[in-house]
Amino acid sequence: MFERLFQIKQRGTSLRTEVFAGFTTFFTMAYIVVVNPSILGQAGMPLAGVAAATCIAAGLGSILMGVISNYPLALAPGMGLNAYFTFTVVKGLGVPWETALGCVFLSGVAFLLLTVVGARQMIVNAIPRSLFSAVAGGVGLFIAFIGFKDAGIIVANPATTVGLGDLTAHSVALSLLGLTIIAGLQAWKVKGALLIGILATTVGGWLLGLVHFAPAPYQLSALSATAFKLNIPAALSLKGAFGAALVEIVFVFLFVDLFDNVGTLVAVTKRAGFIMPDGTIPRLNRILFADSIATLIGATAGTSTVTSYVESAAGVEVGGRTGLTSVVVGLLFLLTFFFAPLVQAIPAAATAPALILVGAMMMGALAEVEWADPIIAIPAFLTLIMIPLTFSIANGLAFGITSHAILILVRGQARRKDWLVFLLAFLFTLRFIYLAKS
Repeated sequence: MFERLFQIKQRGTSLRTEVFAGFTTFFTMAYIVVVNPSILGQAGMPLAGVAAATCIAAGLGSILMGVISNYPLALAPGMGLNAYFTFTVVKGLGVPWETALGCVFLSGVAFLLLTVVGARQMIVNAIPRSLFSAVAGGVGLFIAFIGFKDAGIIVANPATTVGLGDLTAHSVALSLLGLTIIAGLQAWKVKGALLIGILATTVGGWLLGLVHFAPAPYQLSALSATAFKLNIPAALSLKGAFGAALVEIVFVFLFVDLFDNVGTLVAVTKRAGFIMPDGTIPRLNRILFADSIATLIGATAGTSTVTSYVESAAGVEVGGRTGLTSVVVGLLFLLTFFFAPLVQAIPAAATAPALILVGAMMMGALAEVEWADPIIAIPAFLTLIMIPLTFSIANGLAFGITSHAILILVRGQARRKDWLVFLLAFLFTLRFIYLAKS
């Protein structure tokens, strides 16, 4: 049955290798069960419910990916997208989290439709590849900034905007300890360093009396706190109190998810040796179809956009070559569901170091930018810097695409095929005008 479904022998691997690869990938990305609730919880969402929804979305999404596409790609709620959900959509625009979940669902529907009609390839080809890398780096800075803030390492300062916090405070010292533990484990290339570091920091906080947790009776119904709470009618109502901002929200969820997937797919499939000589990825539409369905599942369960995880490369490194690896990852996430509500015991001081180092790992993409070429470097830099400084991925994308369009026009390098770039730049310009007058 396994051979018929996954062509294990044909891919030059074995059942044992695929299972081990699944465990490896799971332990490198299991931190999301703790980190995702810590971010979405700041949007007012119930922590236990988000943790359970994270497990369900990652579990079912990964299994779906493995069965449909037969690739060793694991899925889970995306880092960066969850930050956008919380800090830009809910806190920044004042959108209720139920309505924001409705926007996530609509972005999944749009992604599915784009995949079906083939429009996805047109959009991907229109955007400069350098902006893919810039978005990844900008989101990394954004996540790290949030981590430093949650840890208390940086604080608000009226004179300099931000400043150094009190490093002698107990919670800050605990975060620095966690940062040291995780960084040390990563230096030794320990699998699951993030998760181990989070748990070790939490235990250290308990032993030192810095963390206080009153365990509540465990209930498997914790998922019901966020499941089916999405408000699609409110998301569709463009005449509501939030106006055209809802169009922007759906667009950014769709846009960032699209580029997250492209970057991850290229990185993982290239390492696994699946990319064809002409640069195409076999069964690409199947991959994107599975991803869009996973986002619909995640929004229904109660979490932000689900996307492919670059940590899947860890499983590929140890020999994973088929969708069975993803299925194993999915089963492990579903098993984790039964312990998900216990994440309330994890303090922010323990998850903040993980956010900082996840952000650091995302910076590697910037090496792909040709910084010596101003036409490439300036839009990439504006994208990179505006994401954390404005606390908005949308603003970073807007500055990057608009500046790219202006520069190729001024330089005389604009071509007829760039019409979609200019259309996006025009829409972003209208967005800036709208925000200025609102």
